[in-house]
Amino acid sequence: MSANGRPTGQPPTATYDSAFLKACRREPVPHTPVWFMRQAGRSLPEYRKVREGIPMLESCMRPELVTEITLQPVRRHDVDAAIYFSDIVVPLKAIGVDLDIKPGVGPVVERPIRTRADLDRLRELTPEDVSYVTEAIGLLTAELGATPLIGFAGAPFTLASYLVEGGPSRNHEHTKSLMYGDPQLWADLLDRLADITAAFLKVQIEAGASAVQLFDSWVGALAPADYRRAVMPASTKVFRAVESYGVPRIHFGVGTGELLGLLGEAGADVVGADWRVPLDEAARRVGPGKALQGNLDPAVLFAPPEAVEAKTREVLDAAAGLEGHVFNLGHGVLPDTDPDALTRVVEYVHTHTAR
Repeated sequence: MSANGRPTGQPPTATYDSAFLKACRREPVPHTPVWFMRQAGRSLPEYRKVREGIPMLESCMRPELVTEITLQPVRRHDVDAAIYFSDIVVPLKAIGVDLDIKPGVGPVVERPIRTRADLDRLRELTPEDVSYVTEAIGLLTAELGATPLIGFAGAPFTLASYLVEGGPSRNHEHTKSLMYGDPQLWADLLDRLADITAAFLKVQIEAGASAVQLFDSWVGALAPADYRRAVMPASTKVFRAVESYGVPRIHFGVGTGELLGLLGEAGADVVGADWRVPLDEAARRVGPGKALQGNLDPAVLFAPPEAVEAKTREVLDAAAGLEGHVFNLGHGVLPDTDPDALTRVVEYVHTHTAR
């Protein structure tokens, strides 16, 4: 693979000249591409219908169901990329970690990881462990044609926080206690998770994903010095492991305004910014050579259409001078969002950025 995502010595893929991949490569685009984190999910009535009675983790392991759910927002909203429907804890479940996703709570781990002996429960991930992912992506790429599919995984820090805390946490007490109190065990844990994450991303890329996003949902809880010392080496390992494939690598975390430069330094080609930092300021913090993704506040979508348009225009204006911009929200679509609001945003961005 070449560094820009085109197979060396081979014809370009069907998705190569898509607006989304061009923006990721910081090339001229016909319009600013749009996709939304959590675009496939609870905001769509068709999603709720097909998921009825099926637990979340089980739904992630049914290739035909994954295909349908992933395609739903592409059909409805005309977004410029699909994102593979899954969950960040799927690879952990696949290697035998006893966990479940509880409605209204999130991932819950039966036996949290707190000691060195617990590391033995984290074996390497093989393609056979997630054969349903390979099958689903094959089905999806056949349906999507020239629309790129984004693969994704949870970053080592965020996976570690779930494993150590035993579930979602507001203050990450156990996580930080381990990170500060036993730096070597912490480093070994994140290194193990980096290998699992990289293997999961490789499966998705080899099956046909055109780009990948690393979600570090909780890393905004850290100060920059702690991130650089205790987290960045593992995230860098993940990005380096998939570099040779040549697909764009996106890095996103919530509350990471103070970490934006480091998120790019870890190895991303595209840095996602949440809504707290305007994109022109985010670009200054990230520095040259990276595309930016974001960053409309998801709560704005609950405002009247004219207010949503105004805030969307603010994002586009802030991104006007960027080499590459992928329009997105500053976090995932909220469950009670009106789907029509998302459709209108896509149409507005496409219309008002047409070159």
